[in-house]
Amino acid sequence: MKQTAMRLLIPLCLTLVLTGAGGDSGFANRMEKERKYYEDRGDVVWEVPTAQKVIALTFDDGPDPVYTPQILDLLKKYHAKATFFVVGQRVMNHPEITRRIVAEGHEVGNHTFNHANLMRLRPEQIRHQIEKTSRLIHAATGKHSELFRPPGGYYNETIVHSVRKTGHLTVMWSWHQDTRDWSNPGTDKIVNKVLNNARGGDIVIMHDYGGNRSQTVTAVARILPELAKRGYRFVSVSQLVSIRGKLPVNRSK
Repeated sequence: MKQTAMRLLIPLCLTLVLTGAGGDSGFANRMEKERKYYEDRGDVVWEVPTAQKVIALTFDDGPDPVYTPQILDLLKKYHAKATFFVVGQRVMNHPEITRRIVAEGHEVGNHTFNHANLMRLRPEQIRHQIEKTSRLIHAATGKHSELFRPPGGYYNETIVHSVRKTGHLTVMWSWHQDTRDWSNPGTDKIVNKVLNNARGGDIVIMHDYGGNRSQTVTAVARILPELAKRGYRFVSVSQLVSIRGKLPVNRSK
């Protein structure tokens, strides 16, 4: 009886190891397919190393009626462009701010409808999050977004493939440019993180929503003039990606 049970148990354990305990076929892929795999395929972008002095500032989770306009005012003052990864629910609540982002020459990226944890969703649910937000962005701005950033930066094969199916390019951020401003570490820490690590082709992550973002606003007011003094230009993520000649993926691929 015990031998029979063991014979049944061994194949089951192997199946769980290969597919993931919850039947997630991406589990093994998460173990095998790291950053380089997705970068080489052109499915995910963390940064675009270049000798050019260009840098992409990105802001997640908005739009916010208090902090997003303050950041936009600063970007205008220093003739800088940025990319805002917006949450669909907030676009729905603040379409006028989303319109202003686009009207002033910035880029809007997709950040799901309700900041969902995509690791817990099925492929069709992931696509629904993205496509619903895409429709809201288009309704507010008349523009189609081609960039997507997964909340928390979580990804696996299922997520990357689902994003690709919607015609979006997955955009992360430079690991050395994670300001962690969401934790309110202090303006100096946010500023020093960006300035001390600045390289051509960086993608910097900050937030314009999620509590009191005044530290971020103050940090941006210090980062922009200093990097400009060093000769950096502030570009959108799409402008940065175009440097390497790899544009957003085609839906049919």
